[in-house]
Amino acid sequence: MPKNQSFARIRNSLAPVLVLVASALALAGCNQIAAEHAVSARPVLVTSVHYEAEKPARSFVGAVRPRIESDLGFRVAGKVLKRLVEVGAVVKTGQALATLDEVDLRLQAEQAQAELGAATGVLAQASAAETRVKELRQKGWSTAAQLDQAVAAADEARARLARAERSVELTNNSLSYATLVADALGVVTATLIEPGQVVAAGQPAIRVAQLAEKEVVVAMPETLLARAKSGEARVSIWSQPNKLYAAKLRELAPSADPTTRTYLAKFSMPGAGDEVQFGMTATLILSDPASERVARLPLSALFNQGNGPSLYVVDPKTGGVTLKPVTVKAYESNGVLISGGVEEGANVVAVGVQKLDPAEKVKVVSSLSF
Repeated sequence: MPKNQSFARIRNSLAPVLVLVASALALAGCNQIAAEHAVSARPVLVTSVHYEAEKPARSFVGAVRPRIESDLGFRVAGKVLKRLVEVGAVVKTGQALATLDEVDLRLQAEQAQAELGAATGVLAQASAAETRVKELRQKGWSTAAQLDQAVAAADEARARLARAERSVELTNNSLSYATLVADALGVVTATLIEPGQVVAAGQPAIRVAQLAEKEVVVAMPETLLARAKSGEARVSIWSQPNKLYAAKLRELAPSADPTTRTYLAKFSMPGAGDEVQFGMTATLILSDPASERVARLPLSALFNQGNGPSLYVVDPKTGGVTLKPVTVKAYESNGVLISGGVEEGANVVAVGVQKLDPAEKVKVVSSLSF
């Protein structure tokens, strides 16, 4: 066989092998390029920027209480005839709550009325005698002593009549006091009497909490007394945690509780409606209105090479990073407070900022909450 034919036959047999080798080398080159591109996207740990008050708000657990809760009692002594309300009943102004036996009070009123009639008759007689003595004195048929006696008797009769009239008013008032009435719109929180019970004047009978104003009572530590006086207060009810009510400090105890060493603080809730009921658990949120809004970030996120403090902000769409200068408010032991320079919610690189290059891409692998 000729030499040229043998070489051609060998070349034809090796051609498929060469094609496969070339394809493998090309595929390996593509994989290497892709691997190099993947390596170029540096994995980073980021944290989100969130601005809040420099002095964080403090919350306290308290309870809803009425602004005014009174123990109502009869203004006269007597035997309880009826109790007309139960605990939890809503009462209106002037509504009857309980009554006393009125027998003795009516007898006293009748006695006072009889004394008034007698005093009226005595006054009429004394006035007539005074008039006659004055006429006789003018004609010279009576002495000055007789005139003075008649005038004195008439004055005494007038005073007796006035006393009888006041006695009638007092007994009528006492008779009206036999019915205990509510003096304001409220809810009955306790009943301290039962029918048949003999009560003294002023003894607590029905406890009524007025609905006009409600408040939250909390225990305040001594370190936050100044903020309680000047800060902004809001209240949320556990049954409606997403709704906030404006509150205002109404009363602060002058001395601490000997056991808990806290001060009792009462915050009024002028905007509370019927949905806020007495005894509900509430959360009082106390914040400082004068506090500047800052963002707390880890100290490792701060980048500074002589041009001022900056942060690497990550673009979530492209994976690029941008170095933005920031305003530092203060440094802490393991963090930094910034007051501006980056937007709310921006993702910044938290660690390894000294090795970053603004031209390279990054890949967020985890988020850090600080």
